[in-house]
Amino acid sequence: MKTGYDITVHSSEGERITEQKLVGLLKNSPIPDEEILANLGLYLTSKSLSRLLFFYEIYKKVSKIHGVIMEFGARWGQTTSLLSVLRGIFEPFNRTRKVIGFDTFCGHKGMGEKDGDISGEGAYSLPADYDKYLAELLQAQEDLNPISHIRKFELVKGDLVATLPRYFEKHPETIISLAIFDLDIYKPTKEALAAIQPYLCKGSILVFDDLCDEAFPGETVALREVLAMPQLRLQRMPMTARLAYFEVE
Repeated sequence: MKTGYDITVHSSEGERITEQKLVGLLKNSPIPDEEILANLGLYLTSKSLSRLLFFYEIYKKVSKIHGVIMEFGARWGQTTSLLSVLRGIFEPFNRTRKVIGFDTFCGHKGMGEKDGDISGEGAYSLPADYDKYLAELLQAQEDLNPISHIRKFELVKGDLVATLPRYFEKHPETIISLAIFDLDIYKPTKEALAAIQPYLCKGSILVFDDLCDEAFPGETVALREVLAMPQLRLQRMPMTARLAYFEVE
């Protein structure tokens, strides 16, 4: 079923009721402001924690690989934020480990027949100027870590088909250690996969959110068309259902 902002969820009715109860408990928390951030774990579910644990394990792997982190399809920015926090834990003085989030910030753009009919153009949109809110949040996190005077995150707003080539033109020094694909749809996924090839190195990790998912066939089709699938060692971790990754060999 779909909920606000066109999200497709697979929870049962009972699970959705319980999740809404947790939301209400969070919004009406009696915990004082000065302690709420330290106690956000109270409101985690096994589903939400599993994604955090996945990227914790991925970051441990990528911390040994030189280069920036790129997320294609940042949306609300939770993964971008999490990766920034993990950088502050694992390598707080690595000024070259930029976390770069790409998104239209206005929903899907460029849908076609290879994307099926689950969602439409503009699905997964965000409130106006959400990118500014996210930038403020990421800066606050940056300010809590060493060498905060050097900005180590960037948000790139717009159609990835146009913004990614411009980014590489502006930053020819780019090496990509980790690329995360959460675009859902075919065209931008294929364009990004093709564009990043010269910027990868042996050991670079590519993460995919929607492979082998009938709700978003475009991501899998794009991967199959750009790379030789039989040569990819697609891996997963037991704590998550959809997330998959491979390391460049």
